Amino acid sequence: MGWLALGLALLPALLGAANLWFQPRARGTARRGTLVSILIPARNEAAHIGDCLAAAAGSRNVDIEILVMDDASTDGTAGIVARHPQVRLLRAPALPAGWTGKVHACARLAEAARGDWLLFVDADVRLAPDAAATLAAHAAERRLALVSGVPRQRIGSWGEALTVPFINVLMLGYLPFGGRGRMRRPGFAAACGQLLMLDAASYRAVGGHGAIRAVLHDGLALARLLRARGHRTEVVDGAPLASCRMYRGFAEAWAGFAKNAHEGMATPAGLPVWTLLLAGGHLLPWALLPDPRAVAALALGFAIRAAIAARAREPLWTVALHPFSVLVALAIQWQALIRALMGRRAGWKGREYPVTTAE
Repeated sequence: MGWLALGLALLPALLGAANLWFQPRARGTARRGTLVSILIPARNEAAHIGDCLAAAAGSRNVDIEILVMDDASTDGTAGIVARHPQVRLLRAPALPAGWTGKVHACARLAEAARGDWLLFVDADVRLAPDAAATLAAHAAERRLALVSGVPRQRIGSWGEALTVPFINVLMLGYLPFGGRGRMRRPGFAAACGQLLMLDAASYRAVGGHGAIRAVLHDGLALARLLRARGHRTEVVDGAPLASCRMYRGFAEAWAGFAKNAHEGMATPAGLPVWTLLLAGGHLLPWALLPDPRAVAALALGFAIRAAIAARAREPLWTVALHPFSVLVALAIQWQALIRALMGRRAGWKGREYPVTTAE
């Protein structure tokens, strides 16, 4: 058991080290005349939309237009947007059958956009001044149809610290090639829906959000779709490009990660494997102490977690919560899978959807 634990801890340590070493950094200057459409779907985002728009409006070194789709908000979101004269406020039509809310709003935003590049951001994302220009330049130089990154996650509570940093642990510690553009297989695609830059022509050629209308994890689904159609996608270091506080507290984080778990880890075939990988590498060693192999396994786990936190610009104190984060992540996934097998529907922001699973 000691050797098993050490081997399962060594896997993310080696993958994580390689992904951190080779992770692309978005650089470059956008071509003159490039227009980036910054597209923001918003449903009851009055607490966030003002700061989001202020950051987007501060974009420099590229021409931009900013569009917000108010998706039946009831909290004053539209009024806040309307006070920004440089922003186009759109109203989402009634949600058609078979669509999820955010995907529908994004599809309508793309229809109204005029840009060469479509930059989809969530309302709780704050773009860095050069983010739009840099992402467009990086994508154009590398001939990418999609480039994405995980924004620097702002942590405001213990519940968020337990859950949110695990995004980067999974992407950098367990995804071969870390979403880099050289690997073109759809199964190794990755993306973060909080920050998605797409080549408008390639996006429309594959059907855009209309081709993934039933999903909740639109970033991952678009990356897989584009790769399946022969396009290149890439994940870059997102921490210098944007910041985000995606959830407020433990309950909201649990619900948020559970809502689209079915499109990632929480499948009948996949979750037992993930449980072996995560629990075997990060939890089992605690039961084997003081076995030197268990000590080595724990050291590897904390070391790669610390390295990922440093790259992602996350608070380093969250590293101490690593084993608890693994336990919580698995609990979320197993709850989501059990609910799916029971026929329970996925829900978010007052809407419920049939459960879908990733191919």
